[in-house]
Order: sequence, then structure tokens, then C-alpha cells
Amino acid sequence: MPGKHQHFQEPEVGCCGKYFLFGFNIVFWVLGALFLGIGLWAWGEKGVLSNISALTDLGGLDPVWLFVVVGGVMSVLGFAGCIGALRENTFLLKFFSLFLGLIFFLELATGILAFVFKDWIRDQLNIFINNNVKAYRDDIDLQNLIDFAQEYWSCCGARGPNDWNLNIYYNCTDLNPSRERCGVPFSCCVRDPAQNVLNTQCGYDVRLKLELEQQGSIHTKGCVGQFEKWLQDNLIIVAGVFVGIALLQIFGICLAQNLMSDIKAVKANW
Repeated sequence: MPGKHQHFQEPEVGCCGKYFLFGFNIVFWVLGALFLGIGLWAWGEKGVLSNISALTDLGGLDPVWLFVVVGGVMSVLGFAGCIGALRENTFLLKFFSLFLGLIFFLELATGILAFVFKDWIRDQLNIFINNNVKAYRDDIDLQNLIDFAQEYWSCCGARGPNDWNLNIYYNCTDLNPSRERCGVPFSCCVRDPAQNVLNTQCGYDVRLKLELEQQGSIHTKGCVGQFEKWLQDNLIIVAGVFVGIALLQIFGICLAQNLMSDIKAVKANW
């Protein structure tokens, strides 16, 4: 109508989305820095940082790698998301969004491939566990990880106790001078609830017995089979965790994309 002025609200960057994304990434940044710090500290304790060639000495998995890799990725993503949101930097926000999207699709592809090629995955898991069985005494962190897995899943070796023949300290050859010959680690033993003190020698000479006799002393099922059974028994929980992680990633991507749209709208109005 004549005589009245129409006022148009200029586009602006939403503060709620901006600072929510900032806080969202602060948590990841701090956690990533913590994981990375733990990994680097553990490497320092092992002397890896002063002798990088030590990385190639271990035949199996070094669990510290998990802390370093996960911590490094989380730190980079958290930094990009925090600074990108706080400074309204579209380049960092785009990097955060694309990198998080790439991780999401890699996880999705891995899940699909694991379902399609589950027999091949099982074979690779057998090989992976046996490689770590060989290196059991080479690294204390690896040793603790294997002991935890065997105790938690009530298992021994990849397919069974005889997989410990792959380890030079536990194999049953006549030339093996080790006192642990034909034995298994204590984590394979069936624990007596009434026993307060851990018997670390409970697995000595146990594989010299017949298989039926072994069942009373040690777990005779392989860890691959027990792990598959655990996944089936806890399928809802496992699926819930993965869905939750996926939703968090999608939520972070949506926040970053929404913030970038606001920034571009403001810049276009200059």
C-alpha cells in the first residue's frame, strides 16, 4: 500500500547453530587430543619416539596405533570444525563436512562388504589373530590385549588352543627349551571363582593332555567363533552403537552445511 515502507530482514548467521557446532567439535577435539597424548606417551615409554625403526620390529598389532590414529583423526576434525564455526571459515567447514562424510561412507561400505564377504573376513580374522599370537611376547600392550580378549570371550587362540604352537615359547617341538612348552597363556584357563590369587602358571603343559582332559582346565573354543557368537547375542546393542555413531556424523555434517549456507547468504548480500 502507498505510504508504507516494507522492511526486508537481511540474512544473518544463526548463533545457535554456530556455537552448537563449535561446542560439538570442542568435545571431539579434547577427546582426540587426549587419545593422541596417551598414544604418544605410550610410544615414548616404549622408546619408539627415540627409535622409529622400532615400529617395524613388532610382528603383530601394536594397540597404541589405535590411540594414535583415532586421536589424530578426531583432533584434525575437531580443530577444523571448531575454528571453522568460530571464525565462519567456509574452507574449514567444507573440509570438516567432506572428511566426516568420507568417514561415514567408508564405514557404510565396510559394513556392507563385511556382510557380503563374511567368509573371507573370517579367514582374515583367523590370520590376524594368529599373527598376533606369534608376537605375543614381543609387546606388553599386545600381550594385555590378547589376554583381555581370551578372558572376556572365554576362548583360546584363533580356532583353538593348538594355535599357540605358532608362538616360539608355547610350541610343542622337542627343540623348544621354554618352560611354557606345550602350554597356553593364563588367560586361556578356566578361572576358579573361589580362587582369589591368579595362577599365571595354570596353562603349563596343558596341551600334553587329551582334549577331553583339557576342557576342565582351559577354554578350548577359538576366539573367532566366540567373537561371532558374541556379535549375534549382542546384535541389537552393536547395531545401536553403530547407528548412534552414524547419526552423530550425519548431524555434524548437517550443522556444517547449514552454517555454510548462512555464511554464503550473508556474503552474497554484501
